[in-house]
Parts: sequence; structure tokens; C-alpha cells
Amino acid sequence: MPQTITRGYKTLLDEASAKIRTLPVAEAMALHGSEDVVFVDLRDPRELDREGRIPGAVHCPRGMLEFWIDPDSPYHKPVFAQDKTFVFFCAAGWRSALSAATAQDMGLKPVAHVEGGFTAWKNQGGPVATPEAKG
Repeated sequence: MPQTITRGYKTLLDEASAKIRTLPVAEAMALHGSEDVVFVDLRDPRELDREGRIPGAVHCPRGMLEFWIDPDSPYHKPVFAQDKTFVFFCAAGWRSALSAATAQDMGLKPVAHVEGGFTAWKNQGGPVATPEAKG
């Protein structure tokens, strides 16, 4: 018997977007480099190697987010205990919208995500540290 999905990804994204702050790329760029802002890159390591990174961003694979945020987790990362604004991004803004909503639900604040993700950042001329050549 096939599964019946009752809340698809579009619904989840709509629900997340309704409760989080979404930053247009220009606004995110204005925050980049601020002492009180942490950019959090949720992309897979292969994406970083292929596309590059936002300089200074903390890499947190999406699958580890909840564990890295929670101070009671054996995987907790101190960066998430700082009194700063956390700006999440992924490739297109879907994972980051869900992640910002999850982080906010966990009590992390303030949080936001970059509209259009790294792709929009790169297309609009945001600073990018290019991947190093391998070989």
C-alpha cells in the first residue's frame, strides 16, 4: 500500500516561513562580517567543495543541527551558545527555512535565513571563498 503524505514539503516550508525572519540577500550581505552575527552553512560537504563558501560561515551539516544546538547533547557546539544572531543558509533556502524554524522552536534566538540561499548570494555578488583545487 502506498504512503499518504499529509503534510508535504511545501506545507512545511510555508509553515516555517510564516514564523521566521527571511533576509533578502542584500540585507544578509550587510550583516556579513558583523561581530554579533553567525552565518551557518547547512549544505553538504560536497556542496561546499563544489560551490565554495561564504567566508567566515560556520559549517553545520543539516543532519546535525539539533544535536549541535542543544547544550545537553554530547555533540553540542559552543558556537550555538553565543549571544548572537544566527543566519542560516543552504543552496536555495529550503533547508535553511526549515532549520531556522527548528532552531527557533528549540529556543535559539534570534535566527533568520537567507532568501534564495547560497545560490542567490553568489548570483548577487556576495563574497565567496572558492574551493581549493584538489590534485
